Amino acid sequence: MKVGIVGATGYGGLELIRFLHNHSAVEQIELFTSSEEGVVFSSKFGHLVQIADTPLQKIDYDILTQYDVVFTSTPSGVTSELLPPLVGKGPKLIDLSGDFRLKDPTSYETWYGKKAAPLTSIQQSVYGLTEWNTASIQQATLIANPGCYPTAVLLALLPLLKEQLIDPNFLVIDAKSGISGAGNKPSQATHFSETNENFSIYKMNTHQHIPEIEQAISMFADVDTTITFNTHLVPMTRGILATTYAPVLPGITEEQLVACLQTAYEKHPFVRVVTDSNSLATNRVKGSNYCDILVKVDSRTNRATIVSVIDNLVKGAAGQAIQNMNVQFDLPQTTGLDVVPFFI
Repeated sequence: MKVGIVGATGYGGLELIRFLHNHSAVEQIELFTSSEEGVVFSSKFGHLVQIADTPLQKIDYDILTQYDVVFTSTPSGVTSELLPPLVGKGPKLIDLSGDFRLKDPTSYETWYGKKAAPLTSIQQSVYGLTEWNTASIQQATLIANPGCYPTAVLLALLPLLKEQLIDPNFLVIDAKSGISGAGNKPSQATHFSETNENFSIYKMNTHQHIPEIEQAISMFADVDTTITFNTHLVPMTRGILATTYAPVLPGITEEQLVACLQTAYEKHPFVRVVTDSNSLATNRVKGSNYCDILVKVDSRTNRATIVSVIDNLVKGAAGQAIQNMNVQFDLPQTTGLDVVPFFI
């Protein structure tokens, strides 16, 4: 396949290159930019010398239509204008930004503070939570790749909500992410002096992933609910750990919750259900496309603690995007992604 990447200079784009370089079905990777045309990519990223010694190309619609797949790894607000002219013109489009995730344009404009994409393009987009939307992804022209936090949260909660094992009306989600989730543009909030030996909450009760999680719960578990969701910045580079607290419905045991998760994901290679809390940590999935999930029930409070971990740049971004590409082209989902986590 011939693949184009728009926004390759961001962390998500770099991870796309890392995995696609070893993808058995990818023959050619071309990189596109809106501002650095002609710059040799490896001159910006020394780890890619002799691997990606290719110049960045100007975004050209006539050229992009010649590709099998175009990944866009850009800030929100870019692809809402960039991609609509390409929909249905040839390439499969996989967008890693948030521009096509929310089906309600008004909701997008409220939570993102940007103009929404055209409604027709939003309606054509398919939400790319691979394990839960495979059939639609196979037929999609435009995939809205899920956000990193929603991926971690939804994979853990959807089976339990769909089987009506936990109370959907009292979902409290405490999520933590490494600094790479903020992208590679320097800012005071991600400056070393601000983040080192520090732990902070951000976007308190206002994170743009809140409506995405609620929308997906309604879509896949047929439950309408509102969630309490807050995010924290941890002084590490990669990783998300999301902890959800939810009341267990009457008569439901911890064993049933574990069995539900195991049954839901027994045929999905990238979701691992663990039962030992010592086996769950962000460095168990670092650099990989795995999502690990643990659930425990506190018999004293009758509340479940549901924990999931992912690498925000892989399963939360580039890895899931490639997994979706594999589904679209009827390839094994593990193609190009079957790697051992970094661990240290």
